[in-house]
Amino acid sequence: MITMAYIGNGKATNRYHLPFSQQVAGLKIKTIYARHDNSPWPKQPGIAYTTNIDDIWNDPEVTLVAITTPPAAHYELAMAALTHGKNVLLEKPFTETAAQAKELFAFAKKQGLLLEGYQNRRFDSDFLTVQKVIESGKLGQIYEVENNFDYYRPQSSEQSNGYSRLGSFLYGHAVHTVDQVLSYWGEPESIQYDVHQMLGPGHDADYFDLDLHYPKGLKISVKSSHFRLIYRPSFVVYGTRGRFLKQETDQQEAMMKKFYMPSPDHPDFGVDTPDQYGLLSYMDEAGQFHEEKVVSAVGGYQYFYEALVKTLTAGAPQVVTPEQTIKLMEILETGAEQLEATL
Repeated sequence: MITMAYIGNGKATNRYHLPFSQQVAGLKIKTIYARHDNSPWPKQPGIAYTTNIDDIWNDPEVTLVAITTPPAAHYELAMAALTHGKNVLLEKPFTETAAQAKELFAFAKKQGLLLEGYQNRRFDSDFLTVQKVIESGKLGQIYEVENNFDYYRPQSSEQSNGYSRLGSFLYGHAVHTVDQVLSYWGEPESIQYDVHQMLGPGHDADYFDLDLHYPKGLKISVKSSHFRLIYRPSFVVYGTRGRFLKQETDQQEAMMKKFYMPSPDHPDFGVDTPDQYGLLSYMDEAGQFHEEKVVSAVGGYQYFYEALVKTLTAGAPQVVTPEQTIKLMEILETGAEQLEATL
C-alpha cells in the first residue's frame, strides 16, 4: 500500500486527481495540505486536512507527494519534498525552465526517489482513439496530424493586464498536447513556433501554433486559441489512403465540470455517445472507398495512477519519463523565449 499526500487543495486536486486516485487499488490518500483552510471544495471523509506542511514532511507513512499548487511554486516544493525523502508527482507545467526540470530530476536520482510529471491527458479518449486508428493501418502512411485544443474565452484575454510565461496559454495548454505528441511520436527533428498575443502588448499570450516535423515528411500541428467560437476538430489525421476526423474532445473534463464524477455508479463516465465518434474515410487496397464511424476508446485518468503504483511497487517503467518532461519544457521554453524577444 502506497500512502500519499497532496500539496494543494484547489481545483487541480479535487477535480483532476482525487476522483481518479481514490479509485486505484494499493493507493491511500492520507493528507491534503493547503496554506489556508478556506477551500470551497468539500472535505473528503477519511482524509486529514492540514495547514502545517510539516504534517506531511514528518510523516513516515507518506511516501508519495503530489504537488498541485500554482506552477510558480512547483520547483521549490518539489525540491523540498525530495529533500524530505518523498517520491513526487508534479503537476503541469512542470517548472518554468528546462534547467529547473533537469536539476530536480538529477536530485531525485541522487536521493533514490521517483519524480514524475502528471500527464493525465495521455489517457484522453480522443488521443487513444487516434492511436487505435493509426495502428489499424487503414490510413496508410501518416503524413499530417492536427491536434487542436480550442476555447472561446475572449474575456480572459480582454481582462488580462500583461504577459507572464507561466500564465501564458502556451504553458497552460500546449503542455497537454505537445506531451501527447512526444509520448506517441517521440522527439521531432525540428519545430516552427507561432506564439503571440491576439490582443497585442499588455495582454496575455493566448494563441499558439507549433509545427513539429518528423522523418518521412510527417508534420504534426499543435494549435489553440482563446478566440475559437466554433471549435476546430480535436484531431485530424491524414494518411496516404485517407483521413480520420475526431471533432469532439475527451468527455471526462466536461462531465467533471458538471460534477458528474467517475464512480462505480457512473459506468458512462467519460464514454462517448455515437454522435461523438470520429469519422474514418479511406481507400482500401482494392481501391474501394469506405467511410465509417469509429467507436471511441474509453479514456480514464485513473490509468495514470495505476501505472504510477506499478512503478513504485514493482519497478515498472515510468509512464512519463524524465527525458520526455525535459524535452517538453525545452519546447515550451523556446516558444516563450521567441515571444518574449518581441516584447
